[in-house]
Amino acid sequence: MKWRKTMGLLLLCVLMVTVAACGGKEAAPAGQNGNTNTESSNKGDTAALKDIKVVLDWTPNTNHTGLYAAVDQGFYKAEGLNVEIVQPGAGGVDTMVASNEVPFGVSYQESVTQARTQGVPLVSIAAVIQHNTSGFAAPTDRNIKSPKDFEGKTYGGWGSPVEEAVMQSIMEGDGADVSKVKNINMGDADFFTAVKRDIDFAWIFYAWTGIEAELRGEPIDMLYVKDYSDALDYYTPVLVTNEQTIQNDPELVKAFLKATSEGYQYAIDHPEDAANILIKAVPDLDKELVSASQKWLSPKYTDDAPRWGEQKQEVWQNYTDWMFSKKLLDEQVDVSKAYTNEFLPQ
Repeated sequence: MKWRKTMGLLLLCVLMVTVAACGGKEAAPAGQNGNTNTESSNKGDTAALKDIKVVLDWTPNTNHTGLYAAVDQGFYKAEGLNVEIVQPGAGGVDTMVASNEVPFGVSYQESVTQARTQGVPLVSIAAVIQHNTSGFAAPTDRNIKSPKDFEGKTYGGWGSPVEEAVMQSIMEGDGADVSKVKNINMGDADFFTAVKRDIDFAWIFYAWTGIEAELRGEPIDMLYVKDYSDALDYYTPVLVTNEQTIQNDPELVKAFLKATSEGYQYAIDHPEDAANILIKAVPDLDKELVSASQKWLSPKYTDDAPRWGEQKQEVWQNYTDWMFSKKLLDEQVDVSKAYTNEFLPQ
């Protein structure tokens, strides 16, 4: 299973090109894959329920378990909602949400930030995970123990300016030179195949590709980007809506987040059962991987936050300032308009 053929963030960053056209399907660190079951599993009469869609950032994985749990456990139904989980179309999640094609989606802080500079009215309404779980990974035989060890090695990415900017930031802190890294575009290649063939390291989400490495018995060295800069401990992924939905139907946003919060709390409290819900909804996923990933990720949904979904202004401001300093933004962003905690349940 690979996230690049899924939310490959982290994931994650082709948005620097696509959001300028009002959004697109973001690429992200290597990781999660699967085939989505787009039908709600709500049972019984749904005639009185409001039909809505929530679009994923990529194919289903354990970042999304709370959504599937909220469907399976009837949390959405209790809020008067009949929710269908769908995959992004050709325009990508940001375009679908910004254009009101769907009211809610799964995106990333960097995508929302970039979109705001283009006049795209995306608003983050919840952080799915409190801390950035992505980083640069390499098989242990490449001896990449620090950012300085990137020098002379080959990195496999997807050609986003964000990748080199992040790499440069953490390498500079280690007194290293990013120009000494060879970059190749690995496209949709699987991490485990690519490191045996073309590359030395890649950007992954540990919750999926890192756990898969454990299950394969293929040890990796993992350099989490958040460990090298507070600015890189940003929210990825996030749930988004648009300004029009907030203005015209705030009760819908509130109801959606109440049920979604309950879904993620269920995944926190019952990781094994939540993993089984995801597997039932998406049978093509690897059961062992989903189960192990869920156990690793469930406590990280809330982590040190006072409640699931909480977002901090300093996290938004730090990453926005970093993006602007790296010329990844054309202008500064008013982060107070890019996110809100207003609709999270108390």
